[in-house]
Amino acid sequence: MTGKRRELSDSTPLLGYPQPLQHYTPFSSSLLEMAATTTTVDSAPLRSVFLGVDVGTGSARAGLFDENGKLLGSSSSPIQIWKDGDCVEQSSTDIWHAICAAVKSACSLANVAGKEVKGLGFAATCSLVAVDADGSPVTVSWSGDSRRNVIVWMDHRAVEQAERINSCNSPVLQYCGGSLSPEMEPPKLLWVKENLQESWSMVFRWMDLSDWLSYRATGDDTRSLCTTVCKWTYLGHAHMQKVNEKDSRDMEACGWDDDFWEEIGLGDLVDGHHAKIGRSVAFPGHPLGSGLTPAAAKARNFELGLVSGIPVGTSLIDAHAGGVGVMESVPQLDSETKEFDNEAICHRMVLVCGTSTCHMAISRSKLFIPGVWGPFWSAMVPEYWLTEGGQSATGALLDHVVENHVASPHLANRAASRNISVYELLNNILETMMLDLKCPFLAALTEDTHVLPDYHGNRSPIADPKSKGMVCGFTLDTSEKQLALLYLATVQGIAYGTRHIVEHCNAHGHNIDTILACGGLAKNPLFIQEHADIIGCPIILPRENESVLLGASILGAVAAKKFSSLNEAMRAMNAAGQVIHPSKDPKVKKFHDAKYRIFRELYEQQLSHRSIMAQALA
Repeated sequence: MTGKRRELSDSTPLLGYPQPLQHYTPFSSSLLEMAATTTTVDSAPLRSVFLGVDVGTGSARAGLFDENGKLLGSSSSPIQIWKDGDCVEQSSTDIWHAICAAVKSACSLANVAGKEVKGLGFAATCSLVAVDADGSPVTVSWSGDSRRNVIVWMDHRAVEQAERINSCNSPVLQYCGGSLSPEMEPPKLLWVKENLQESWSMVFRWMDLSDWLSYRATGDDTRSLCTTVCKWTYLGHAHMQKVNEKDSRDMEACGWDDDFWEEIGLGDLVDGHHAKIGRSVAFPGHPLGSGLTPAAAKARNFELGLVSGIPVGTSLIDAHAGGVGVMESVPQLDSETKEFDNEAICHRMVLVCGTSTCHMAISRSKLFIPGVWGPFWSAMVPEYWLTEGGQSATGALLDHVVENHVASPHLANRAASRNISVYELLNNILETMMLDLKCPFLAALTEDTHVLPDYHGNRSPIADPKSKGMVCGFTLDTSEKQLALLYLATVQGIAYGTRHIVEHCNAHGHNIDTILACGGLAKNPLFIQEHADIIGCPIILPRENESVLLGASILGAVAAKKFSSLNEAMRAMNAAGQVIHPSKDPKVKKFHDAKYRIFRELYEQQLSHRSIMAQALA
């Protein structure tokens, strides 16, 4: 099909610089042998184990889960990152090496034999990968370094290109909240074409990182509805009438809008039935090719040490894998019956809290929400429309605020001496301050400190990449206590941003009353309690901390036909953990309502300041 336009009815440290690629230490032959053996310790019967791989901003991680979603073991390996102003780049070769190291280490730690792994799924950041006809990396960097062939999701080099694309007012933009973000792929592609002509002519495939991983593992170039719909303007609902047809899960890419690509100056990507950006797409979890290729599976350095032919499921973006890993993690009144409720699942929002925070909610009908990405059909849960809010810097922002404060080195030394994290120490300092100052509740410590957390722009619901961070309440105090207050105010600013997104979604058709949270920041009790108090609804944490890895492993379980559908797999492998309830103290609500009003006013003041300065420079 041509894809012509049609009318359609429908917290860990995050930016490090680990050792360069050449410093990776090869695994010992004994470890490789352990990963590739066909029996487990003590000759126990072979189990059915599912492997999930997640590539985040700073590391590649691997997790092994049983059929009930119980984590058997996990491991991580750092990945290199180059950051130069708005340009943030990585190496797909380095990423693959890190994945192989993490997989083999996880298998060893969990005492899982390669033959026990029955399915594999990948999740990754929505970064853009460039490779040539041989699959070799093509540089996307001003440096010309061929290793640097990945434009990282958080890269903002294409702000001007995004503005030009949005000025076209293409109909596809209504499915992206009305405008494209510079974090999406079309602006980045246009930037490369306009600035790196040689690279542009060399690239044979442009791929989202998670699609590249599944391609690297299987040789199958089928793309995911998740990546193409959420980041490439693919209209997944073009397949709505085909969903029940035989073989409809392996679909010709009929959702590309060729007029859009022509209009924005990227018409050459339409050539060859969209060969460079995806000729076929599939639902998440669809089995790819003939499974894991022998080349990717074999037990040698920088390969996986698994058995060839293992089913590999079509991938997910990392945040969306987190959604799949927790969306059904709700307490059950009757543990014997876990029926799928078509409506109850639509009242939940998943917060995937890491470097950034993504806010995932689904609905049976499409909801157009200004400034919020979507509606995306079947981009996370098949046959549901996805609404995707987000904050571009949350974990990364907290790291930035803490690490750039003058008290940070001393604080880090104190935390290390106690063998706790800096954030645990800050939480302890705040508890002591509350008692010493006789504050009625901890949040009240920040009555004079207010933060607008848009240090990397506002992704939603304002969708303003030019928005800047603001802090009201600085003094000359440089103590650890002052840093603790700034940290708390930043956590609150992030939570007010989430409240803004939830209220905005509910005002446009959603009815969200329950939050499920996962990711590194979800392990911080202060972060979660402040969110519960500020949003005013309970927050459910999953039984397993590694929700993104679980979501990726679910893709492998579906590809292996262990479950008949993604929905069934979620019900079987998701499980609830602790539930955090908002404070019942009316003073807490009154305090946060007042601070939320100030939070909203900070952005309005910024717009006013912009206008004043623009007039002065006119």
